[in-house]
Amino acid sequence: MTVTVRFAPSPTGYIHIGNTRTALFNWLFALKNGGRFVLRFDDTDVERSKSEYAEAIATDLDWLGVKPDRVEHQSKRFAVYDAAVEKLKSAGLLYPCYETTEELERRRKLRLTRRLPPIYGREALKQTDAERTAFEAEGRKAHWRFLLPNFKDDPFSPVRTEVHWDDLVRGPQTVDLASMSDPVLVREDGTYLYTLPSVADDIDMGISHIIRGDDHVTNTGAQIALFQALGAEPPEFGHHNLLTTISGEGLSKRSGSLSVGSLREAGYEPMAVASLAVLIGSSENVIAAADMQVLAEHFDPAATSKSSAKFDPAELDTLNRALVHTLDFEAVRGRLAALGIEGESAEAFWIAVRGNLGRVSDASLWWKIVNEGVHSTPDLSEEDIAFVRQAFDFLPPEPWDRQTWKIWTDAVKEASGRKGKTLFMPLRLALTGLSSGPELADLLPLFGREGTLGRRP
Repeated sequence: MTVTVRFAPSPTGYIHIGNTRTALFNWLFALKNGGRFVLRFDDTDVERSKSEYAEAIATDLDWLGVKPDRVEHQSKRFAVYDAAVEKLKSAGLLYPCYETTEELERRRKLRLTRRLPPIYGREALKQTDAERTAFEAEGRKAHWRFLLPNFKDDPFSPVRTEVHWDDLVRGPQTVDLASMSDPVLVREDGTYLYTLPSVADDIDMGISHIIRGDDHVTNTGAQIALFQALGAEPPEFGHHNLLTTISGEGLSKRSGSLSVGSLREAGYEPMAVASLAVLIGSSENVIAAADMQVLAEHFDPAATSKSSAKFDPAELDTLNRALVHTLDFEAVRGRLAALGIEGESAEAFWIAVRGNLGRVSDASLWWKIVNEGVHSTPDLSEEDIAFVRQAFDFLPPEPWDRQTWKIWTDAVKEASGRKGKTLFMPLRLALTGLSSGPELADLLPLFGREGTLGRRP
């Protein structure tokens, strides 16, 4: 059996870091098992689904390194769902219901007052053809419910019916179908709710494993029953914990909370985002994986905690710095060129500054300092200004290399008697205008002797 997984976002907004977690769990599971990854847009809600959101989701996944083997749109697959509906109707497993929302709510409250579980009592099954005709004459339209297999002979006397599965994340799970209402699969207007298209597509596309958020755990029992009703073997399931903001709030596509697009535009590395999205809230160490193969080695669905995990942007900053510090020049050449950083000195410049950058885009500041000099007056005392001016007299002749800094400062140290911070800090401020940054031994050859003299206060 070929492992086949799917990520099925609704294109009603931009995906955020929580959606990304689900996509990456599936992608890495396929990667580890030599499987296939299907990107399936749940766009049956034609009013809210937008093509620009679908395009943005595909772009975000590609940026992260997720490369689908197949892309599908549920809006183009209604024939598959219509066939599934007819199969269920023919088997007597899909029945029409004419109750209004208000009527259903009254029944729910009545059951609660009687201390009964607030589940649907299958009253529609008792309706005669004449009653249904009368409802339709009133202008009512039926919604259709799936008859759960939670009874022996009498559907009005449900009995405990356990559905078991060994969850890839949570271990052995059990759901009692008698504790659930028959799920609505088709709305009054004939449109489909999520469940039926999802199951029908999973069957048609040969999905072997479904990995998703743990907010779907309670749905799994009914979905397994629906797989079986349609004559299919249910796939294996895994339900990972959800991510929240650092304050514990849920993430939302509509609010744009931590959207992948915003993280990309902010200059984060895709593997920093992917590493944190996957490893946070698990027993694995959160590392900055260099690529998907490395991340796959650290990925274990069963190592995921059962409680929600908080996504802290500060952790993302830490991982991003770690990755940027290891990027070679070829990996960033194009991005640096887009920032105007190119030419013969570009590679030496990158090697000199990368260890001090939080994001690749931060290199722009140092490129200006190297090529244009100090942009603000260094914060030096009169005594330090006099010291620096004298120090510039000891600049060695060219050619310069990484040893030039030591040769120069040794000569200045001997002439001035200064050492440590009192020696190095005034020189750093004069040369860069900043109190910290890349090693001056690396920067000095980039300045050149003439460029260095131009920084003399």
